[in-house]
Amino acid sequence: MPTTTYAVTGMSCEHCVNAVTSELGGLGGVSAVTVDLVPEGNSSITIASDVPLSRDAVSAALHEAGGYQIGR
Repeated sequence: MPTTTYAVTGMSCEHCVNAVTSELGGLGGVSAVTVDLVPEGNSSITIASDVPLSRDAVSAALHEAGGYQIGR
């Protein structure tokens, strides 16, 4: 099962974690989402999925969850 880790900006609290986890967990093939919250910085999100997810799909889900963005 492939896993991919992204740096994500804009997350500051557990509400952010819950919103992102729920939105990413709803993508097809996703079996687990793990978030390492770093308020005021780049949080780390690891997604385990049955199939590789496109960066665009992850980016769209983060935006839908609350305007979060993949960091550089």
